[in-house]
Amino acid sequence: MPISNESAWTALAAAAALKSMVALTVAWLAAKCMRRSPAAARHLLWMVALAAIVAVPVLSVVLPAWRLPFPVVPGITFDVTASGSPNSPGNSPAAPRAPFHAPPSPASHGAWRPDWALDLLLLWAIGAAVMLVRTLAAGFALSRLGTATAWRASADAAARAMGLKKPLRARQSAPGTMPMAFGLFRPAVCLPEDAAAGWSEGRRRMVLLHEMAHIRRGDTVWHAVARFALSIYWWNPLAWTAWRESLKEAEAAADDLVLAAGARASDYAALLLDVAREFTTRSAGAPAALAMARRSQLEGRLIAILDAGVNRQPRERLAAALAVLAALPVVPFAAVRAQEAPAAASGVTVFRAAVRAQDAAASASGVPADIDATIRAAIEQKNHDLLDEAAKTAERQRQYDAAQKLRDSSLQIRQQQAGNNSAEYAEGLIQLGDLAGRRNKLDQAAAYYSQAAGVFGDKPAAARPLMSLGVIQILQKSYDEAFETFGRAELLDPSRAAMATAWMAVVRARQPDTAEQAETLYRQALALTAPGSTDAAVISRLLAGYLGGQGRKTEADELKASASSPAIATPKPDSTAGVYKVGGGASTPTLTFGAAGGVSAPKLTYKLEPEYSEEASAAKYQGQVTLYVEIGPDGLAHNIQVTQGLGLGLDQNAIDAVQQWKFQPGMKDGQPVTVAATIQVNFRLL
Repeated sequence: MPISNESAWTALAAAAALKSMVALTVAWLAAKCMRRSPAAARHLLWMVALAAIVAVPVLSVVLPAWRLPFPVVPGITFDVTASGSPNSPGNSPAAPRAPFHAPPSPASHGAWRPDWALDLLLLWAIGAAVMLVRTLAAGFALSRLGTATAWRASADAAARAMGLKKPLRARQSAPGTMPMAFGLFRPAVCLPEDAAAGWSEGRRRMVLLHEMAHIRRGDTVWHAVARFALSIYWWNPLAWTAWRESLKEAEAAADDLVLAAGARASDYAALLLDVAREFTTRSAGAPAALAMARRSQLEGRLIAILDAGVNRQPRERLAAALAVLAALPVVPFAAVRAQEAPAAASGVTVFRAAVRAQDAAASASGVPADIDATIRAAIEQKNHDLLDEAAKTAERQRQYDAAQKLRDSSLQIRQQQAGNNSAEYAEGLIQLGDLAGRRNKLDQAAAYYSQAAGVFGDKPAAARPLMSLGVIQILQKSYDEAFETFGRAELLDPSRAAMATAWMAVVRARQPDTAEQAETLYRQALALTAPGSTDAAVISRLLAGYLGGQGRKTEADELKASASSPAIATPKPDSTAGVYKVGGGASTPTLTFGAAGGVSAPKLTYKLEPEYSEEASAAKYQGQVTLYVEIGPDGLAHNIQVTQGLGLGLDQNAIDAVQQWKFQPGMKDGQPVTVAATIQVNFRLL
């Protein structure tokens, strides 16, 4: 799963937290069932659990996902109406979190709001860092201790008695410090300076046997693993429980080895009591070492030492085999993700989980998960098309800060490749102007369009940015400038004369002193269009709107009736090709569905309102766009086609919004299938 952004890190941390709780709870229950097992087996159980919660986050990243279902009950809505202001583009509420998070551009400003998920993740990281630094500092302090020369002969003898072939280091600590074992790569024992002369040889031997038992069992390595797990999950009470239990069982297992080496239980118990009373665990190296006799554990240990019925058999090979078996479920457990489940007998199909939706959208939508890396790659390859495609997707998903960053970098590549006076550079400026217009940053949009028109000069290509500039000037209420701009576009490119004249009519209709000129200009524009063309339909609707505003309702209605855009034949679903048609009787003003032939209708679970375009806002233009879609088993709309359009950018805005919709798929014989549907998007001005 991608972890290149804040939300992905948060999702990974949440999954790790949940899985750690599950793993430690299972270990706690298993330990309760193993009360009569040897302490070595219980210690191994706790260490496997602690190692597992360290491994789970890493395995979650590197392993392929194993997805399990969980139910989500989506809401249902069929209301699809976009609204906008006649003076500015109608920007809908923000889209849901996209599959990526780009750093905000310098131009974006907004009130700061706390991100509690990110704040908690930061607190988690700070706590883990403090714990790890403390442990590392303790290990460094122990490594600086001098050699305990007075203990060397006794230490070598104890090592041989425990079956250790290599002599071990014996370090000398400050007086009053409890005996300890430590060391990840070169284990050693730490012995207090004041105990060398005052202890009998028998007492020395039992102390050293205990510490050598830890080294024989590998407890110092396990201790490092446990301490690391505790540092990572410091906030989890179950982690502290596992930590304490692992220490207790490690000491009990070492006690069993000491007794097996010939020490008398009564003498050994008396020694532990004296050590706990005379020495302290409060030292700089304590967090990185295994102290011999912690007072909090002493009572239970003494009872176990003096109980002749306790099972003290180490059974090391059996315990190792059990540890391997216990660790095997960690791999599939770490790979668990959430996903949708196929419908059960009830016919209910649940939607995919948020984490999977992020991953799937990032891979299928064409939006890069790591925008900075994509920009670097595009610059190295001198490939602005890569950035342009990603920016288009970001704009559809209304991630405008990300789109801005991608468009800026694309313009930089165009400039380096072709220069400031090239058509490629002008195209980049137009794209930035379109983006600024969508963000209602009209001054920026006007600057981009003006610069692009300046690059083209007197060429026909300049008409395109000039037309867009004129629209922005209408929204800015700069009507005289807009009229002049459209007039210039008309002269440069005769193919745009009809729409340029229509826009000049829009300008005159907005000016009280010249409003009477609007109808003449509209009719001149109509005369320049081919009957039945899209431009003719758009201009007819604009003229109808003007006439309606003048109180000429009958004329306006007649013009509207004849103003339909050329309808595209609705595709006919073919069940043999896997696309089903569901009845035709049930419908709403915005979404036509039905149920027939054993095929259930899809249900809308998430809807993004379409945006008003700058052109439609400037022209006070409204109406309905009809779309044919095929809703697939993945709950997304595919093969989207406009069967009745409006023009002025509203058709594409409707498509962009519907592409973000999510559905509960239609069902046939208990399985999700592809179902054809008709969606009607109503654009209304406020």
